[in-house]
Amino acid sequence: MGDEHVKKAAILSIGNELLSGRTVDTNAAYIAGRLRSIGLPVVSVHAVADEEGTIERSLGLAAGEADVVVATGGLGPTDDDLTRQAFARFLDVELVLRPDLLEKIQQFFDRRGVAMPTRNSIQACIPRGAAALENELGTAPGIRAERDGKLLFALPGVPAEMRHMLETQVLPQLQPLVSGQALAVRRLKCFGAGESTIAEMIGDVMRRGRNPLVNCTVHLGVITLEVVATADTQTEAQEMAEREERSLRSALGSLVYGVEDQTLAEVVGDRLRRTGRTLAVAESCTGGLLAKLITDIPGSSEYFTYGWVTYSNEAKTRALGVPVATIATYGAVSEPVARALAQGARRTAGTDYALSITGIAGPGGGTEQKPVGLVYIAVDNHDGTETSRHVFSFDRGSVRLRAAQTALNILRLRLDLTGPVSM
Repeated sequence: MGDEHVKKAAILSIGNELLSGRTVDTNAAYIAGRLRSIGLPVVSVHAVADEEGTIERSLGLAAGEADVVVATGGLGPTDDDLTRQAFARFLDVELVLRPDLLEKIQQFFDRRGVAMPTRNSIQACIPRGAAALENELGTAPGIRAERDGKLLFALPGVPAEMRHMLETQVLPQLQPLVSGQALAVRRLKCFGAGESTIAEMIGDVMRRGRNPLVNCTVHLGVITLEVVATADTQTEAQEMAEREERSLRSALGSLVYGVEDQTLAEVVGDRLRRTGRTLAVAESCTGGLLAKLITDIPGSSEYFTYGWVTYSNEAKTRALGVPVATIATYGAVSEPVARALAQGARRTAGTDYALSITGIAGPGGGTEQKPVGLVYIAVDNHDGTETSRHVFSFDRGSVRLRAAQTALNILRLRLDLTGPVSM
């Protein structure tokens, strides 16, 4: 199936609050996911202010990019709710007061024993020729309209109302539109190399216009490769996506740690559980974050036994036996201390594996020899102790999270090397 034949959608999120930096646009993410689930990919998401002209222009831009436009927000009764007016201007028609809609809004207030404010009558106005979408959870009807072969929907911004209307009215109307196209999506989670390195390893597969299309996103060291395959049937699309996944895995090897929304902690926990092995951790600069990531996973009590936050030098010595002389000679942030922490944790806990982290999370405390972001990580098991040096950038929170994730990834690779437990 050529890209030019694929039906596409655009999303328009309306509201000043979305542009303030204080409100996260969860509606757009939900709509995009649900549209994709029926085989309708989203090509753009626009966030615009509560201004009639801006909304009208954005509708034109979105309709120029896609076959379907779904707008949310701006259907309330106040003066800053201008979506219905902008829809009417875009369609070049006037707003019409619908008595049947006004009656339903009146009944909504009557059921609650509250007088309907006069200003709510504006919600019964719909662009001439457009269809109203019933809102069973609120007072604002939605809008369905067509222009130049494009389908336009306006839904309330209240998440519960939007989701209910999308599921019960919009998606059923869109199903016939995408009956001749199918979409299959696979996600590979990678860790241990930068975005540019991974791009070089996989060649030109992220070239735009390709089918399957491969997208790449990065978040705190985790790289997600998303494979989107479009075909005439679901079976064909799925086969295309799976072939692409196999090719990516072959090129990236052990950099791929999981699929879909799996975390490093999930993958490591599953391997520990399946092999019957146990884990303890000793942390300094991460302050318990590594233990939190591990225990965020349900069932982690099967393999996680002990965790120490040895923030001070005294704690490192008293709790896990790190020699005072080692700290005095090399400093708390050093390879020998990381090694001693991991060995002390495994010895004290009696586990199969132990991880340790010691570093300088910042923003202060760094020197030319030991800069902010310097972290030493060690993993210990019966085969010995492996230590590694890392320098992470950005702020304190990022350094701590990257250190904890890197420790989990080191353990993941160590588990791969040791193989299944012998019985």
